[in-house]
Order: sequence, then C-alpha cells, then structure tokens
Amino acid sequence: MRKNITFPLTKADARTLHAGDMCYASGTLYTARDAAHKRMYESMERGEALPISLKDTVLYYLGPSPAKPGQVIGSAGPTTASRMDKYTPRMLAAGVTGVIGKGKRSKEVRESLKKEGAVYFAAIGGAGALLSKCIKEATVVAYEDLGTEAIRKLRVENLPVVVIMDTEGRDYYEEVESEV
Repeated sequence: MRKNITFPLTKADARTLHAGDMCYASGTLYTARDAAHKRMYESMERGEALPISLKDTVLYYLGPSPAKPGQVIGSAGPTTASRMDKYTPRMLAAGVTGVIGKGKRSKEVRESLKKEGAVYFAAIGGAGALLSKCIKEATVVAYEDLGTEAIRKLRVENLPVVVIMDTEGRDYYEEVESEV
C-alpha cells in the first residue's frame, strides 16, 4: 500500500505502518552513520546530553557525498543498516521512532522496534543521486569533525522508503523470502 507520511514520526503514526508499505516521506529527519551512532551511544552511556533530541526522530543511515555547485547535497543513498545494530536498541529506547537504511537487521533490532513502537524503513540502495533530489535542505547540526558522517538535519519531500520491519515485529524481507 502507498502511504504519504510526515517526519517527525510519532509512535501513533509508526503503529499505522506495516511491513511492505511503500511510503513517501516529507518533513524533517537526521542523518547518522557509524561514527555518529558510536559517539551518541557513548554520550548516553556517560549520562551526557545529546546534540539533538531523539524523541519522535527518524535517523537516516547516510553519509552523503559532497554537493556539487547548485545542489543541496551530494549522492544520498542509504548505508547498510546492520552496522548500526549494536546501537539501535539504545537509540530506540531514547525516543527514535524510525530508521532508514538498507539490508537485513538482527533479531534484537526487530524485537526492539516492536517493544519501542518504531519502524525500520529501507531506501533504494544504488539510487543515491535520485534520492538526493528529494532533499530540499541539509544542515550540519552536530559532530562536524566527522565530515561526511556528521549529523545533518534534512528537510525532505516525497522520499521513497519501504517499511521493512514494523511495530508488530513483522519483517518484510523474511515474508518475501518465504514466498519464493
């Protein structure tokens, strides 16, 4: 089913999404890849404040390429999500309601998504140049020293994503594989 959704994403909105839904997202989200996740996780472990609020936040596993003249951002394709698996349960418990990446996730992440009422979306890998056209604004907001892995605040319009894991514990990848 095709759905238009808005970020930030409340838990109530996340519960309306189901594995296999094709969504077009508009609104505000944040980028965070390996290095940013590690830094946020370590800050949380020390009881320190984070540079962004995670409540109702969607994190896009993205390290964009540099923008060419006249562009808002460079290629903006998703990073392999499993690299964030060890950090994801903590991020979800802190209020993240959605994550965007590509590829399979661990059982622990699926259980955390279900427990916390959050969803995992997949963006189309290999289509970074196309996805970048959906990004209307991009601003570095934290960890500038991480370069491409700095946290960026993005404003997106009609970013195409598919719900892979939903709040009920369904995994679209597993469902499709079982049909083959």
